[in-house]
Amino acid sequence: MQDVLKAETGKSSTQQPGTAFYRPIKWDKTYYTFTGFRDPEQELEQARRVEPTLSLWLRNNEPEATKKQNASVPRREELKRLKRELIQKLGLLDIRWQRRWGFSHKCSQLQSLGRLFTQSPEALHILRGHTIVFTDQSGMNASGHVMLGTMDVHHQWTKLFERLLSYRSLFQHSDWLKERISHLLGGIQVIHIERMGPALPLEEHYSTLNTFHKRLLPQRLSLHPRSMQGLTMSLENDRSTPCLHEMGHFIIPTMCDTLQLQNFLQSQAQEARRRMQHRDKLEAEEEDLISSCLQDLSLRSLSKEPSVSSSQMIPCCRRLMEERSPQMQGLHLYISHFYSVMQDGDLCIPWDWKG
Repeated sequence: MQDVLKAETGKSSTQQPGTAFYRPIKWDKTYYTFTGFRDPEQELEQARRVEPTLSLWLRNNEPEATKKQNASVPRREELKRLKRELIQKLGLLDIRWQRRWGFSHKCSQLQSLGRLFTQSPEALHILRGHTIVFTDQSGMNASGHVMLGTMDVHHQWTKLFERLLSYRSLFQHSDWLKERISHLLGGIQVIHIERMGPALPLEEHYSTLNTFHKRLLPQRLSLHPRSMQGLTMSLENDRSTPCLHEMGHFIIPTMCDTLQLQNFLQSQAQEARRRMQHRDKLEAEEEDLISSCLQDLSLRSLSKEPSVSSSQMIPCCRRLMEERSPQMQGLHLYISHFYSVMQDGDLCIPWDWKG
């Protein structure tokens, strides 16, 4: 466990201090009037105003989507085969991807892992019982899944496998910290919420839990041992005040004042339970509507971007069934925030599409 933490500390210490961060220049409107340059904000607003209706966009793009989808069928089948074989050979729980890469890209990643297994089968035995996630960096994420960086070479993957026992130890200690925090805060469960973008490395997650636990230890909080049971919370380093998410989980700053935290949890517990019940109801309704859409619209698949909430997906599905466009039959539909035909033929449409 210590070598994993030392490696992370070493990486942090080698980062150059004072690295500038990118912030786009926002000019005054008179600048564009005087120079004649195009105002990007004005162009974006105009693009929004002329956004096509769903029926018009489908009419213009369905042929391309169908062509790409038909061409992708062999790659889709190849991906299923490679994934099934590797899960069986390596004794994995699952293989996942952090991003929406194309099927050709995913197949090449699985083929690369398969070649490594052929060359060094003994090095991969330690993966048994794990879930593999192909992402931007190698390591272990906060959920305990093994991350394989897609830009890394076999040597870097092998080095990761050699350190996997240390990662397992660190993950177990992270779970222990969650249990201790839960005990100190009335039985609330500490969770990690996966988001789009870079995955949270286990080292960072452990450091956050450890810092928060050390802040709680000297305090004598007067929360009843089971008063917060059934509720959940996540920790964030870049937040200054606690809040209650619309879906019912608490978002707590790592450096939160403990007395303020206790008062906030006690005062918001009932509202948190109400929101969780509402969330469960929304998710059940969303699941039913997705099933109805698949059947009624004859779709191959219907999925959504993680940033699209249940409260956005539900009206989207209802409107799709009202629209009943025959041009969507047999296609893979992906609900997001924009229109696009993906490289393998998936149709990407915004959840708030215009009728």
